[in-house]
Amino acid sequence: MQTTWKGTISFGLVSIPVHLYSATQEHDVPLHQVHARDGGRVRMKRYCEREEKEVPYAEIAKGYESPDGRTVTLTDEDLADLPLPSKKIIDVLAFVDAGDIDPLMFSKAYYVGVADQAAAKPYALLRDALLESGQIAVTKIALRTRESPAVLRVHEGTLVLQTCIWPDEVRPAAGIAPEGDVTVRPQELKMARSLMDTLSEDFDISQLHDDYQRALQQVITARLEGVELPHEEEAGEAPDNVIDLMEALRSSLRQAKGGHEAEESAEEKQPRKRAPAKKAAAKKTGAAAAAKKTTAKKTTTRKSAPPRAS
Repeated sequence: MQTTWKGTISFGLVSIPVHLYSATQEHDVPLHQVHARDGGRVRMKRYCEREEKEVPYAEIAKGYESPDGRTVTLTDEDLADLPLPSKKIIDVLAFVDAGDIDPLMFSKAYYVGVADQAAAKPYALLRDALLESGQIAVTKIALRTRESPAVLRVHEGTLVLQTCIWPDEVRPAAGIAPEGDVTVRPQELKMARSLMDTLSEDFDISQLHDDYQRALQQVITARLEGVELPHEEEAGEAPDNVIDLMEALRSSLRQAKGGHEAEESAEEKQPRKRAPAKKAAAKKTGAAAAAKKTTAKKTTTRKSAPPRAS
C-alpha cells in the first residue's frame, strides 16, 4: 500500500512516528472525453496565454491573482517550506466523545501505521486508551496544500485518521426543513418505529453493491458488441404518501414483513369459520348427554319396580 504522508503523532510528550495510507478506494468505471461525431479523444492542453503556446507539465506552478490584477507564482518548494506546525506533526489537541463531532464534518479516512518497530508500544498505548475511553482524539494535519482538522479513532485494531472540514465550512440548514408546526400523531410515530425495526433486521451493509456501475458496464459491453442496449422497465408514478400517511406506513410494513401481517389476518379469521362446527358438536354432545340421562332413568325405574308373583 502506497504511503500518503509521513510524520509524527504528538500525544503530550509521547511521539509516535507514523505513515498514513489511504483507507478507501472508489471503483468508478474510467470514462474520458471524446468527440461525439467520430469518437476522437479530446485532450486538455496546458496553454500559456502570454507566449501563446503549449507548455510542459514540468514548467507548471501554482499562482494567485490579487484583486488588483497582480499574479504571485508559488513553486512546490514554497509550499513545502510553509511555516506550519502541522506540516509533519499530528498534534493531539483533546479527547471527546464521538457524538461531539457532527458527521457532516467528516471527509477522507487514512490508516495510520507505525514508521518503525520502536513506535509499536506508544501506538498501542494510544489505541488502547481510545478503546477503553470510547473517545476519539481531535487533531490537525497539513496534507498537500490544505490544513484540516482531523480525528483519530480505532477501526479493527488499527488507528484511523479521518480528516474533517472546518466548522465554518458547514453551511447552515436554516430554511430547508418544513416551516411551521407539523403534528405527528403517536400512532404514526409508533408505526414508523415498527417499520424501522423491521427494515433493520439482519441488515448487512457489506452486502450493498453499486448498481450504477453494473448498469454502466452493461451499456459499455452492449456498445462494444453492437447489440441492443439494456433498458430498465419504466417505473410507475410514485405514490402520494402525504395523503394517507398511516396507510402508507401500514403498506410499507406489510411489504417489509413479506406479507406476514396478511397471514396473521387470515389466521384470525379461521376460528370464526369453524364456529358452526363447534355449535354442531356441542348440540350433538348435548343430545348424547340427554340420551344417556334417559337411559339411566329407565334403568333406575326398572330396579325400583316390585318383583312378579310366581
